[in-house]
Amino acid sequence: MRTATKILFSAICLLLFVAQTVVAQELEIRIQVNYSQLQGANTSKFEEMQKALTEFASNQIWTNNVFKPEEKIKCNILITITKEVYTDEFKATMQVVSSRPVYGTGYDSPMLNILDHNVQFKYSEGETLTFDENSHNELTSLVAYYVYIILGFDYDSFSKLGGTPYFEKAQKIVSTAQSSSYTGWKSFEDKKNRYWLSENLMNSVYSPIREYSYKYHRLGLDLMSTRLVDGCNSIAEGMNDLMTVHRQKAGSYLMQIFFDAKADEIVNIFAGSSDQAQQNKVYNIVKEIDPANLTKYDKIKKK
Repeated sequence: MRTATKILFSAICLLLFVAQTVVAQELEIRIQVNYSQLQGANTSKFEEMQKALTEFASNQIWTNNVFKPEEKIKCNILITITKEVYTDEFKATMQVVSSRPVYGTGYDSPMLNILDHNVQFKYSEGETLTFDENSHNELTSLVAYYVYIILGFDYDSFSKLGGTPYFEKAQKIVSTAQSSSYTGWKSFEDKKNRYWLSENLMNSVYSPIREYSYKYHRLGLDLMSTRLVDGCNSIAEGMNDLMTVHRQKAGSYLMQIFFDAKADEIVNIFAGSSDQAQQNKVYNIVKEIDPANLTKYDKIKKK
């Protein structure tokens, strides 16, 4: 009887472990560490760093939801080492890219394309990577911050302001990082850094940008495979929300983040439209809000 009880207990523990593993896998994530700019770099250290970061991000439990394989959020993080400051301390850039599947298609819509220039951290070969939201570790806090940003953007696209719990977690990481000696976390350092991205995401003034994500994706792109006109109309009409924010707070970091990911897609959606009035409306809005991509938007106009 005692043996049978042990077997049953072991089976329950195994099931619990498997369940936890499934829950933890919200992301289909690829982390790359590029060290080509360093002369005589310790190859094994950076290969180990890449493996450790990938395992850390993949195995951490980030949400309370279960994701099916086809529902996993596709994302890539590229860390480019630019300088070895001291032994085991590095300066780098971090590019964060994520996408979201569009209902009824094989197409993945870009959600994020952020390039963070203010990255500096320590990493020792053989180090175990852990994350505690109540304490700051420059490397794992950086990765955790962007994972929560990725999750928040994804959830916002499926329900109105659905990403709020994850943006709150990202903001908590920023708050905890105020003791850090490294840049990127503080308000006075730059108007377009991790601090200001979190601030914009949690500031009600910018809520229409986040609400537009739901209109753009769930009521727009997801509808286009079956109701093309309705989907395009939702995307075009929702741009009025962006214009409202722009005229209150021009040049916000959150608006830039949106268009860094979406400019090419917006062109692809409207350049071939037969609705010239809609094309003109969209063009007039985006050329004012996002002049940096004006040459791209010129393709929307009827010739």
